[in-house]
Amino acid sequence: MIYTKTPFRMSFFGGGTDYQPFFEEHGGSVIATTFDKYCYVSVRHLPRFFDYRNQLTYSRIEKAASVDEIEHPMVRNAMKMLNMDELFISYDADLPARSGLGSSSSFAVGLLNAFHALKGHYVSKEKLAQEAIRLEREMCAESGGWQDQIAVAFGGLNRINFSPGGFEVKPIIITNRRKQMLNENLMMFFTGFSRLSSEIAKEQVKVTHDKTAELLEMLKLVDEGERILAERHGDLDDFGRLLDVSWRIKRNITDKVSTDALDQIYDAAMKHGALGGKLLGAGGGGFFVFYVPKERQLEVRKALKDLLYVAFGFENSGTEVLYYRPEEYDAFCGKDGAI
Repeated sequence: MIYTKTPFRMSFFGGGTDYQPFFEEHGGSVIATTFDKYCYVSVRHLPRFFDYRNQLTYSRIEKAASVDEIEHPMVRNAMKMLNMDELFISYDADLPARSGLGSSSSFAVGLLNAFHALKGHYVSKEKLAQEAIRLEREMCAESGGWQDQIAVAFGGLNRINFSPGGFEVKPIIITNRRKQMLNENLMMFFTGFSRLSSEIAKEQVKVTHDKTAELLEMLKLVDEGERILAERHGDLDDFGRLLDVSWRIKRNITDKVSTDALDQIYDAAMKHGALGGKLLGAGGGGFFVFYVPKERQLEVRKALKDLLYVAFGFENSGTEVLYYRPEEYDAFCGKDGAI
């Protein structure tokens, strides 16, 4: 039996430049971090006592006589990718899906990590990210960028660069105290709205060519954001102000990024002390993160009292195998154990 833990991520700058049509022509970069909310995947082989070969437990329970009959597209394709069968798979998470935190990519990376471990293999974080990108973008044909899979596989606060040759992960050089201050000045709220990020991503792909100027501006903000974080004695509040600049650019890329209700939430936070913020993920709903100086945070919480506030802390580990128990399994045995 294998049990994996994979963090969720929040992206600060450069979102949209990690879409392959854009970065293959212009290059791309994002600044993102993982934090201490996780998805959990357990995988073990299913005993051959049943009239089905695989069982999945997530928001529903599936029992399938073959891999092809599995309805969950990511599980079905991941099992085909790594030639897996006769499995019991269970998924759970600290935060809801479809909320802008890269939950589908966290699941993809955690699932692939568990599959490799069940086979008795250790694979690098780079390979897990590459396989998860292939799984989501090619095999499942879901629109979106590359940053989520990479961020949750590696963990930590990083700058991720994209080019036609692939990607590189560069940890942000920041003092522990400054990183702690950044964490303390960030507030996250659940809007109560959920959406399918791949649908918004499809719209962004459609307009990528027409919005090249905006995306190039988003790309420039990555350099500025990294500079602010790396300065030992600079004004960290500039990070919050830059989030506001980034959000105002992003919300003009497509009309699906924000709504009137979401704009009201953002305006209320800014009026009561936030220096900047953004919706996490593709947009349309989910979680807002705001940069708020500590002396104004109570005021912002009161202004957004109808929203669920979620405290969090940065994490650095990325996907992990929490529990490993090897199993004796012969894939060539029939249901009755005969060869």
